[in-house]
Amino acid sequence: MIRVLVRSGALLCALLAGCADMTPLAMTSTRTGEPIAAIDLGGRLSVRYQRDGNEEALHGSFSWSQSANRTLVTLMSPLGQTLATIAITPNEAILTQAGQPVRRAADPDALAAEALGWPLPVAGLRDWLQGRANDMNEQPVTASPASTTPILTRDGWTLQYGSWDTDGPDGTAHPKRIDLSRHTKAAGNVAIRIVIDNWQPT
Repeated sequence: MIRVLVRSGALLCALLAGCADMTPLAMTSTRTGEPIAAIDLGGRLSVRYQRDGNEEALHGSFSWSQSANRTLVTLMSPLGQTLATIAITPNEAILTQAGQPVRRAADPDALAAEALGWPLPVAGLRDWLQGRANDMNEQPVTASPASTTPILTRDGWTLQYGSWDTDGPDGTAHPKRIDLSRHTKAAGNVAIRIVIDNWQPT
């Protein structure tokens, strides 16, 4: 996917690095609500990583649709062209790219990393996009607008919630910007910034 994104157009960078000890995040007067099983999101995605010892940067937009048993992720170029889709069910993940054979695997994160050239933590994002995660000790953590403490996950991702939408119609706060970072052997230091522009329970 990543290579497809790079080929499709110039991609911008956004990053955040660094790792910090995880401590539980405090709730605030702006409540974050219960997890939503079915939700449609849309926004912008930027990535920085290394390939063959060189810095690579890309940007584009994305849509994310999830229900209890299915997740569909669509990656698009800056001009709105569909570059890749990942459909995930409990049994398998299917990745489709323009001009490429369809790929299938049981592990959606491994599938995305192989196809894109950089890791996209699809499995974790089901919770992370709603401000929830499990820390490095597998303890559940709920982020809030008042906390700036990074979350370190067991698989090596550092999550930082940079901004929130606190004006939701349901009276809850939703993540607006999420910065992800980790080091990998294949892609070096990876930094992903996600900006959520549209949030719609379904």
